[in-house]
Amino acid sequence: MKLNINNTIHDVDLDPATPLLWVIREQVGLTGTKFGCGIGQCGACTVQLDGLAIRSCLTPIQAATDKEITTIEGISDQDSGLHALQKAWIEEQVPQCGYCQSGQILSAHSLLTQNTSPTDEDIDQAMSGNICRCGTYSRIKSGIKLAAEELRNTATTKILNNG
Repeated sequence: MKLNINNTIHDVDLDPATPLLWVIREQVGLTGTKFGCGIGQCGACTVQLDGLAIRSCLTPIQAATDKEITTIEGISDQDSGLHALQKAWIEEQVPQCGYCQSGQILSAHSLLTQNTSPTDEDIDQAMSGNICRCGTYSRIKSGIKLAAEELRNTATTKILNNG
């Protein structure tokens, strides 16, 4: 099977029922995606499949073929290095232990791809499946709002410069 992970094609010869998480971590070597609970409840293993946040511990690789898989390593901006969410996470000092943060960021990234002006309710709904044992939820929400603002400002600047 061929898997497109962060715009790189990987040939894998595994049981089609193998969870995507283990291919990402063990076969491809991208260890930013974490194993948490193994039953899709905590969100630590969150990646994106065609832009939607999914639990990689529950997703068999057969469901990911011919789709774009994005991990935490794949969201950084090619020009500036860090994605707006990563910059906001640093500025807002979101992580405490940091274990859940790649999943948190991928869920937030999926939200901001679809909605660059999320309300508190939108954020709560999008992030409801991601658990942070350190309880940094208010900083996560602040980070999402800060990143959304930067993304809107960047989009406006691009429009003004090209128009």
